[in-house]
Amino acid sequence: MRDPYTIILKPILTEKSLNLAKQNKYVFEVDRNANKIEIGKAVEEIFKVKVKSVAVINEKPKKRRLGISQGFTSTKKKAIVTLEPGHKIELISGV
Repeated sequence: MRDPYTIILKPILTEKSLNLAKQNKYVFEVDRNANKIEIGKAVEEIFKVKVKSVAVINEKPKKRRLGISQGFTSTKKKAIVTLEPGHKIELISGV
């Protein structure tokens, strides 16, 4: 298995993701090549919690422009991780 810190890149802290945290769901940006099983095991190993399910979102690149030059943002992959009842991630403690 790969290093869990290369699978889970960073938590996504937006208003919508903080509202999901009240439902015991946490949002992370993950490696584009990671699958649901690897993501679940990485979250369990890093945060010492029990994962119930994992949903994955592939975010398409968006067109961006800066003056005369234009291009695209990079492709991202997000994971919404649902934890078992009674488990909580303390990193996101605003909830």
